[in-house]
Amino acid sequence: MTIQVENVCKSVGGQEILKNISWEISSDDCFLLTGPEKSGKTLLLRLILGLEKPDSGSVNLLGDYKYSSVNAGVVFQEDRLCEQFSAIENVAMVNARLSERVAEEELVKFLPQERLTIPVCELDPVERRLVVMIRACIIPSDLLLLDEPLRGMNEQLRSRAIAYIREKAGHKGIVFAQRDDAGLEFCRKFVL
Repeated sequence: MTIQVENVCKSVGGQEILKNISWEISSDDCFLLTGPEKSGKTLLLRLILGLEKPDSGSVNLLGDYKYSSVNAGVVFQEDRLCEQFSAIENVAMVNARLSERVAEEELVKFLPQERLTIPVCELDPVERRLVVMIRACIIPSDLLLLDEPLRGMNEQLRSRAIAYIREKAGHKGIVFAQRDDAGLEFCRKFVL
């Protein structure tokens, strides 16, 4: 599978954010989508996901692809968790074939056991980010699109999280949308 972004332009509120952007993402690619705040990183991910339409240009899925839109595990900038559900419930709900036991096995790699069963609204921001990251990584998908997935993490936790993402991705493409590249030097850079 290849995602082709071709000459994409997109304005928001009368201001052109993306201008003639062209980019290809293939299976096995690992990209760092970077640029300053408000450069359009999140907007470009939303265009790839089909959540927004470009003003001009196109986003195409090339090859023998079985879906009409990209099948991606996604970390959005906002956490998008079910606030009264536990971390286990939030992770297990995204995959009908995934048991709460398997969700717990993944979560305990990053969170203390006693934090797994309380409502996620009681978790701190970094713990919430870890729940979202794990959830995105265990969804059956062809690509991981991760918008600021490492936000708030210290260097050691960030390193562990990156290793986890890479392990779970296997041969899927990965796009990290981040302003900084600490720990992501192995990625190809696409700068906005």
